[in-house]
Amino acid sequence: MSAVITLENAQLEAEVLNGDQPVLAYFWAAWCGPCRLVSPSIEAIAADYGDRLKVVKLEVDRNTDAVKQCQVEGVPALRIFKDKTLVASHEGAITKPAILNFLNAHL
Repeated sequence: MSAVITLENAQLEAEVLNGDQPVLAYFWAAWCGPCRLVSPSIEAIAADYGDRLKVVKLEVDRNTDAVKQCQVEGVPALRIFKDKTLVASHEGAITKPAILNFLNAHL
């Protein structure tokens, strides 16, 4: 079973914006080649960091409200929320070591 939680628009506020722990939100699309490269890293990070970080994913084509609210302009996209605030953003393909550096700078 995946440690990454799949969300829809309606769950964004409760699961991400009002969460009680830091959240890594991963925005992806089925048609996105770079997303297929990043997804395994997101899964691994969710498994490794599950005790201190909630990892969620949202498919951009079905969740346009969340995309707009999180100001996603391209995929793959990462957003880190901490204390109910967006603290970091990244768009485009990214390696697992770079994701870890991105996360560790904000956790």
